Amino acid sequence: LVPYIAAVGELKTKPTQHSVRELMEIGIQPDVLICRAEQALDEGTRKKIALFTNVPIDGVIEARDVDTIYEVPLELRRQRLDDVVLDLLQIEAPQTDLAEWGRMVERVKNPSSGTVRIAVVGKYTELVDAYKSVQQGLIHGGIANDVKVQIEWVSSERYEAGALERHFEGFDGLLIPGGFGDRGIEGMLMAIEWARENGLPFFGICLGLQCAIIEYARNVSGRTGANSLEFDPETEHPVICLMDSQQQVTAKGGTMRLGEYAASLQEGSRVEEVYADQEIKERHRHRYEVNNEYRELFERSGLIMSGTSPDQGLVEVIELPDHPWFIACQFHPELKSRPNRPHPLFASFIKAAAAHAAGSQTRTAGGARE
Repeated sequence: LVPYIAAVGELKTKPTQHSVRELMEIGIQPDVLICRAEQALDEGTRKKIALFTNVPIDGVIEARDVDTIYEVPLELRRQRLDDVVLDLLQIEAPQTDLAEWGRMVERVKNPSSGTVRIAVVGKYTELVDAYKSVQQGLIHGGIANDVKVQIEWVSSERYEAGALERHFEGFDGLLIPGGFGDRGIEGMLMAIEWARENGLPFFGICLGLQCAIIEYARNVSGRTGANSLEFDPETEHPVICLMDSQQQVTAKGGTMRLGEYAASLQEGSRVEEVYADQEIKERHRHRYEVNNEYRELFERSGLIMSGTSPDQGLVEVIELPDHPWFIACQFHPELKSRPNRPHPLFASFIKAAAAHAAGSQTRTAGGARE
């Protein structure tokens, strides 16, 4: 750490010198120092650090604050950290080409196609890092569509309590992420109902799919009081139930359906169009599933089970064909998304959100002209 003292406009190297001295006392001589700092290290500061730590000046690398974490590799490459490490290890490697990565970072920092506002309605919103992968998946979807994704974290408990009435009118998309337990569930159901009835692009992940099933059962399929056995073991309509493989499991921890499993997508469905494939593999982490006894009822009501396990036993994806974009999946697509390879579901969701935003602007402009 190289702290910057704003009052005197100076970077202080003493903490770095002290840390290296402590390492040397136990027999460790660093070859490279990565120096965290708010400001860029000037040449004089780098020479001073090199002199008092016995590290070559080329090995004094600054790691200053940047606008996005994806900019860090570019900054380290600019200072030739990769070359320094390869030289130390005596490894020959082809020249690095980060041009594509640089273009991706430019889209993150300066998107050219506007902004979309996404509401993430969850139960752990006080600590948003609980949804870090979802957050990054949305950002990756923004990169794919050259738009800025503005995320607002909405407490499902607050929405359930009526504190956020009409809250979603200014948003371009709604996402319900994974979770466990019954806390805040009714708020999620209310949010899904709003999105379904108002044509707001909706994306449900894991628990989000299960909540979408419950909401649809209650408000469209006529099964008042429908619920998950996880939330109400006595429900008259258990539209979400334990998987057969979980019926006799009482222990917790490592007993869920975990890891990558295959799924088959229905030909002609929206999700097949999104993936451009009928056979996919995705990562899972769940114990409950859609109750197959209700599948025919849902399909008669207009809900499509567009993705299933290869043996047709488990529902993997649902969608509404007459909605602008209403898809929910039992798996976790955020775990396979990358900034330079956005997951197709996130890319498609943000594309739909951008279309919604453009439509909202058109309607607003039309209203103004009137």
